[in-house]
Amino acid sequence: MSPAPGFRTIALIIASAMFMEQLDGTILATALPSMATSFDVSPLHMSVALTSYMLSLAVFIPASGAVADRYGARDVFRTAIVLFTLGSMLCGIAPNLPTLVLARLLQGIGGAMMVPVGRLVLLRSVPKHELVSAMSWLLVPALIGPVIGPPLGGLIVTWLSWRWIFYINLPIGIVGFILATRFVPDVRAAERTPFDGLGFVLSGISLSCLVFGLELASRGATSPLGSTGLVAGGLAVGALYIWHARRTRYPLLDLSLMRYQTFRLSVVGGSLTRITAGSVPFLLPLMMQLGFGMSAAHSGIVTFVSALGAMAMKATAAPLLRRFGFRSVLVWNGVLSLAFIALCAAFRPDWPLWIIYAVLLIGGFFQSLQFTAYNTVAYADVPSERFSSATSFYTTFQQLMLSLGICVAAASLHASVTFSGHTQAQIGDFSVAFLVVTIVSLFAAPICALLPRNAGAEMSGHRAR
Repeated sequence: MSPAPGFRTIALIIASAMFMEQLDGTILATALPSMATSFDVSPLHMSVALTSYMLSLAVFIPASGAVADRYGARDVFRTAIVLFTLGSMLCGIAPNLPTLVLARLLQGIGGAMMVPVGRLVLLRSVPKHELVSAMSWLLVPALIGPVIGPPLGGLIVTWLSWRWIFYINLPIGIVGFILATRFVPDVRAAERTPFDGLGFVLSGISLSCLVFGLELASRGATSPLGSTGLVAGGLAVGALYIWHARRTRYPLLDLSLMRYQTFRLSVVGGSLTRITAGSVPFLLPLMMQLGFGMSAAHSGIVTFVSALGAMAMKATAAPLLRRFGFRSVLVWNGVLSLAFIALCAAFRPDWPLWIIYAVLLIGGFFQSLQFTAYNTVAYADVPSERFSSATSFYTTFQQLMLSLGICVAAASLHASVTFSGHTQAQIGDFSVAFLVVTIVSLFAAPICALLPRNAGAEMSGHRAR
């Protein structure tokens, strides 16, 4: 009988799937003009390749926990890898835009299940006192994907074909499926609960309208009235879902989870912080290329430095949380991480590159530590039988806030350009956008200060003095 796999093995298998999903979500944007030429359509029409994937995520993420409880987390996780990999292959061989959209919808279903179900597997198979270290290993590949996506996409389009953007997922998916079959434990819920069909419909409509509206607003792909109407419609249907959830014994997105203080404060504080996290991969490459005149490859090297800082974090998260506790880390580390993001507003072309690298490296370390703490303390007080509902709820808010971050950054950038009378974004306009998203996330610090001193002590090993 083979020994049970360690938490690092399980975390890295799940992280590889998350890396594949995160990389795919950011790498595609650089290839859209080349894909438009291949399909003989306007580049503006290619935005549907992005929005179709995001719609799939919005609809199916809330159902991920319930599906995992019903069919087993390992089987759902493996099936999600298969769907994502198959969707990637179909995207790569797509002869036209409609076929690509259908393949992206299939990819989105796989992506919607991979991330929350993978996190659920980790929560149910790792003891609480090892969860901080496990989350550290899990988070790093997920942070690297959005950073290296744009420059890697540029290199692939320049030297190969855009179709290789999707083909690179195939070996990752195949190896991931084999490793998941071999090492990921088959964790299941103790009892099956009825599926909330009406909640699935209402949450799907609400979240797809919100994500679609925010995504269109961030790119200016439709009139302000159109994007505002979608967001307003999403909020209205969301209110209907809340009415429904309060009258349902087993709602798809369980609002009663917000009664757990650590979960509630992690959701609220983490949502504010993720607005900044979602904006940085959008703002920084644009500033490097438009403001500094760098090539896509050069700007990619600069932005990749923050990922190196994130990788350095995994060895220090557990000792820091053991020494200072979740509350102190989330408050003071949150302020430090935002200070380094705010420093990006001061970047200028005449700055020595080593200073820019140092700011991004240290900032990447603090930001990665912040999300490790958020992603871990959220489950400190949640009973294990409710982990599936909690992961669906938490991941849904993650996706929504990251989309909102891009929208806030794009709106701030557009407002600064308009107010300054520029014809296109200047360095000063990027500075304004960086400061706006930083100020929004600063409100997370007083929220995290509401955590008890001993919050998550079983996970961190911290003893309040």
